Amino acid sequence: MKHIIGGTEPPASPQVKTVTVDEESAGQRLDNFLIRQLKGVPKTHVYRIIRSGEVRLNKGRAAADTRVATGDVVRVPPVRQSERAAEKAGQPAPAREFPVLLEDDHLMAVDKPAGVAVHGGSGVSFGVIEQLRQARPGAKFLELVHRLDRETSGILLVAKKRSALLKLQDQFRDRETGKTYLALVSGAWPANRKVIDVPLHKYLQADGERRVKVVDKDNPDGMRAITLVKVARKLPGFTLLEVTIKTGRTHQIRVHLASQGHGIAGDDKYGDFELNKTLQKQGLKRMFLHAWRLQFNHPASQERIELHAPLPPALQEFIDHAASPTV
Repeated sequence: MKHIIGGTEPPASPQVKTVTVDEESAGQRLDNFLIRQLKGVPKTHVYRIIRSGEVRLNKGRAAADTRVATGDVVRVPPVRQSERAAEKAGQPAPAREFPVLLEDDHLMAVDKPAGVAVHGGSGVSFGVIEQLRQARPGAKFLELVHRLDRETSGILLVAKKRSALLKLQDQFRDRETGKTYLALVSGAWPANRKVIDVPLHKYLQADGERRVKVVDKDNPDGMRAITLVKVARKLPGFTLLEVTIKTGRTHQIRVHLASQGHGIAGDDKYGDFELNKTLQKQGLKRMFLHAWRLQFNHPASQERIELHAPLPPALQEFIDHAASPTV
């Protein structure tokens, strides 16, 4: 037997484990349940071990779309993580709390700052949800109810129970929520232009970056998107808008407003790039889009909730400066 001086012990082989489904995990599909159990393991591998029968649900085979119930016993086979995944797992997201607008046993609403992704992925190691989980190790369940773009600030809902997650997501899907944003656009927005009902199409550029564009109503790839616009304040060279979305398409507000000739100030994808350079010199270092108001029914009491997140100081200061330009 060879002995390597100064060598490290090989990592212990992963072992079979059995996991009992608790109340908060009940109702999930088996594949999603396993993905959470096997953090860092590629989804393709998770589906392979389900198909092969290595995963057992109550000692029997089960399909990926089987819903698990409280008390179910899931056999999770030994799975080796890739070195990269293991390294990532060993470097958890830094714990961070965010300003809380509302919190109870069922949900929490936080005021997300601009520049922070809501979750990891696509070149981002971690986001709000990973940081919250690290900050609250005792929390059994924390899941995003919806999403905001990385550069958008404002109200973000997080469910603390699976039952709350499902009920809130149903409301978002069935358009029972009210989502209103504040957006500063270039130019004078026509006060009579109150509804934008133009389909959107999501596509990838040659460099692999995601983009969205407006398309004709008869375009088979178009997804209907409806945006309601109200002028909140007129400013020299700009208009502050209250924008309510009735559908939740990717980059919907940004593309819809830009399609009308009034891009959002600071938008580096769909805005006026030359104007953005000038605005940066004037102190606007980010896109002026803020999730300002959110209305929904509480998942437990059914009480109608209305939350507001004030404009971040940097955006409010820019508005104040634009309203009273120096002579």
